[in-house]
Amino acid sequence: MRIISGSARGRTLLAPQGVRVRPTADRIKEALFSIILSREGNLGGKRLLDLCAGTGGLGIEALSRGAETALFVDNHRESADFITRNIELAGFSGQGRVLVRDAVSVLGELEERGESFDLIFLDPPYRMGLTEKILARVGHSRLLTDEALMVVEFATGEELASTFGRLQECDRRRYGATSVAFFELRTQNLEHRT
Repeated sequence: MRIISGSARGRTLLAPQGVRVRPTADRIKEALFSIILSREGNLGGKRLLDLCAGTGGLGIEALSRGAETALFVDNHRESADFITRNIELAGFSGQGRVLVRDAVSVLGELEERGESFDLIFLDPPYRMGLTEKILARVGHSRLLTDEALMVVEFATGEELASTFGRLQECDRRRYGATSVAFFELRTQNLEHRT
């Protein structure tokens, strides 16, 4: 697993042994960032949230491509330790924070603190119902800036609604056993159509 592009391009990231963590394949990561950058132009100055972060690969890739800050959330201490080490290996210690928390419950804490994000990655364990819970919570929160994008990985064949509160799906792609949905705020969608 490596950083594909940007200031830390080519650096190898660490991952725990076993099947508990499922890092995003490089080919999927490349495709995701191609879509993100075609929509956003660049990631300069963006604040991002990486939920169920695993190794932190997606958030670190975004930092490498110019994102300003990243908050990584995972509920396993071992994953948090790997994320911290990967942030250091990539040279982004001053830009990344790691929280060991449940992804659903942390959203309320972040909202209470007035935090908001321009980009959210969500890659929870497949087929456990977490995806819908987190999307519903984010869709009814103030965690997203007006132009925010939320990128969600899920198992191909898994049912996923296209609307969660103010979140509206704007794109969906399939990469073998993994599918990716892109969500934006519904008010943004309406503006694009006029």
